[in-house]
Amino acid sequence: MSKKVLMVGNVAIAEGAVLAGCQAYFGYPITPQNEILEHLSKRLPELGRVFLQTESELAAISMVIGAGATGVRAMTSTSSPGFSLQQEGISYMAGAQIPGVIVNVMRGGPGLGNIGGAQGDYFQAVKGGGHGDYRIINLAPASVQEMMDLTMLAFELADKYRNPTFILVDGFLGQAMEPVIIRDAVTKFPAKPWAITGAKGRPKNLLDSFEMNPVNYPSRVKKLLDKYEIIRRNEVRFEGLLLEDAEIVVVAYGSASRSAMSAVKLARTDGIKAGLLRPITLFPFPEKALRELSLRIQAFLVAELSGGQMIEDVRLAVGLDCEVDLVNRYAGVPLPAEEILESLRGIALKQRKN
Repeated sequence: MSKKVLMVGNVAIAEGAVLAGCQAYFGYPITPQNEILEHLSKRLPELGRVFLQTESELAAISMVIGAGATGVRAMTSTSSPGFSLQQEGISYMAGAQIPGVIVNVMRGGPGLGNIGGAQGDYFQAVKGGGHGDYRIINLAPASVQEMMDLTMLAFELADKYRNPTFILVDGFLGQAMEPVIIRDAVTKFPAKPWAITGAKGRPKNLLDSFEMNPVNYPSRVKKLLDKYEIIRRNEVRFEGLLLEDAEIVVVAYGSASRSAMSAVKLARTDGIKAGLLRPITLFPFPEKALRELSLRIQAFLVAELSGGQMIEDVRLAVGLDCEVDLVNRYAGVPLPAEEILESLRGIALKQRKN
């Protein structure tokens, strides 16, 4: 049985974690994600699960490592400065193949920045903000409903691939309020024979990311790299709008994609054949979809709440023969649809002249 309720984005993430069977949450308060922590501080104890407000973001990610290593579905949430502190722990999780969910409700930066929404953590999240050859599955919601649904998916993917999974959302969405349909969840916990649960009649399990002898380490990293290729093949998610006859394609994610959607619809009323491609997974990135579009479309417009980060992946996907422009805001300032529309008009005018 499902029900429809009005919900804040951060609360939707928290409730999605509850529905996904999150058994332990560890986190430290930081704006603009505090509603996640506040909601789970009530909900998890009600269900006999673990909630712990830690002394720091470093402690939080360390506890996620410990809980995840025992096979428990564990989670933390933070915002940009706290996310930076957690990178070494996340790298360790990837190297030791310990699943877990990390939510980053991004704010303007760098440094302490401000508390406005932004997307300036794209490089850090998508490329791996810690050390070593590793990748993290990145899910990027664009609505409060998706904040709930993709959180549930994040736990599934983390367990499926024994890999940390990120929910990457900007602060504007974290504070947004929209109707959400809450469905009854049927949570299935996969067997985890690798988990550290006590050696009860079997050889002990060992989870680490360290090899003293460098000669032994390449094969371990190769297994990780092979896993990431499987993720690239099987877990790409994106949404397209009006792409069938598009002559200009806007690429955007998160709250920027909502402005982009409005701009594309307005452009159509102007006679501009614009379309939208919205990545839902930032890793794996929808490279193939963009490459196929580039065979017939020469103009792309990237809309971002950053100085321009995802645009690099778009350029790599479509190649040097395509024009890739940027329309953006950064440092906690929203991107209105009118600015994206003006950029579309400029590109369309250039196309007519050529």
